Amino acid sequence: MARKKQFDYFGELEHLAKNAYKAALILEEIVLDYSLEGLEKEKEKIHLLEKEGDQIVSKILRELYVSFITPIDREDIVEITDRLDDVLDSINSTSYSLSCLVVEELRENTILFAKYAVEAVDGVLTATKEFAKFKNSKTLISMIEEVNAIEAKADELYSESLRHLFANEKDPVEIVRWKDIYTKFEGILNASEAAADLIAGLVIKNS
Repeated sequence: MARKKQFDYFGELEHLAKNAYKAALILEEIVLDYSLEGLEKEKEKIHLLEKEGDQIVSKILRELYVSFITPIDREDIVEITDRLDDVLDSINSTSYSLSCLVVEELRENTILFAKYAVEAVDGVLTATKEFAKFKNSKTLISMIEEVNAIEAKADELYSESLRHLFANEKDPVEIVRWKDIYTKFEGILNASEAAADLIAGLVIKNS
């Protein structure tokens, strides 16, 4: 009787991180060539990646229920799966906020937020790939540090953007609208940092 092929937890985690990176790239494309019409079309691509991500999460959790042996502790696999899913969810949420709030024209700093998001999620993807071989990886820790540095720059941009918004915008609707948008972009960076920091903690735990 043939043995069941061992489930590739690290491969599935990488697939989840890849979907997040693809979604971040689509969000950046939306921002760089922004229109409501284009947004409505492109955000559905992000939504499909998010739905596929949910399927990957379910696949991992189903396997955990029946697996006797896992490469790292079960609770750690659940936590890293959740953190990577949070990154993808936050990107999806940002695209939907742009739509639901009927943002007709973007502010200039949105481009920088989107750029930081892509850089941070790319770092998370690299860290996720390297996590499978963390005992021999030469780049994992530096990649995690890079994600933290990007998030710190995004924090400064977030603070500056809110300060400028409240100091200069007179329309309360615009204040509410853009506070939400800025917070959604900040959420992508926070989720990315949380995923990277968790990977760093798991490396220490399993070394």
